[in-house]
Amino acid sequence: MKSKTRYLLYLKIVILAPLLLICYSPVAKGQTAKEIVQKMDDNMRGEYTTQEMTMTIVRPTWERSVSMRAWSRGQKYSLILITAPAKEKGQAFLKRDKEMWNWAPSIDRMIKIPPSMMAQSWMGSDFTNDDLVKESSVIVDYDHSFIGEEQIEGRDCYKIKLIPKEDAAVVWGKIIVWITKRDYLELKVEFYDEDGYLMNTQTLTDIKTMGGRTIPTHWEMIPTDEEGKKTVISIEKSDFNTPIPESFFSQQNMKRVR
Repeated sequence: MKSKTRYLLYLKIVILAPLLLICYSPVAKGQTAKEIVQKMDDNMRGEYTTQEMTMTIVRPTWERSVSMRAWSRGQKYSLILITAPAKEKGQAFLKRDKEMWNWAPSIDRMIKIPPSMMAQSWMGSDFTNDDLVKESSVIVDYDHSFIGEEQIEGRDCYKIKLIPKEDAAVVWGKIIVWITKRDYLELKVEFYDEDGYLMNTQTLTDIKTMGGRTIPTHWEMIPTDEEGKKTVISIEKSDFNTPIPESFFSQQNMKRVR
């Protein structure tokens, strides 16, 4: 009789334990995969963002660094100004809604970057034009679904798959992102082409508090099957509290912003 009771108790534990985990998980409390990606994006970007950063392009036989300042207002507006080296200083990139522009002071020319070039390398790095100015929205242009949970650097993460919507003009055929459960930090991203081949892997580390927010400040983009190649972005300063007017993001301001 005792053995039968123990067996029934064991069955209850085996059957109920997974259900209890589901009931008490953050996902079951009403958060969808899209909402978690939205919280991650809000945390990383904010309503207004001003940052100073350095991008280092690493190749097997050489490397070079580019310093820049970046401003953004929500998902529609962003502006990046190159501040070093001298050869590229003053070059600027503007995104307004679905349009992207490049101001090249060395040739005194404003260049519109068409959607067909969003997958092209940005400044010779392993980031694409789309990666840097976020023309495609990870919220609007993709459908989101949970595909698992994993730990990265000791932090529990949601593993979420992003598949582009049928009419979305995006670069990637699939994105998989790891987002921390506790504070919605993006720690890893895999970028796949339309055939499902892994093209790039991005890792985000060195978590610090800047401008009142906790964010990863060291980003590495590593292309698949290209040994010795990577691009590193180091965030040096961040301000999420200073409002930036919409008028700041104009072609005229690209030429004079400092």
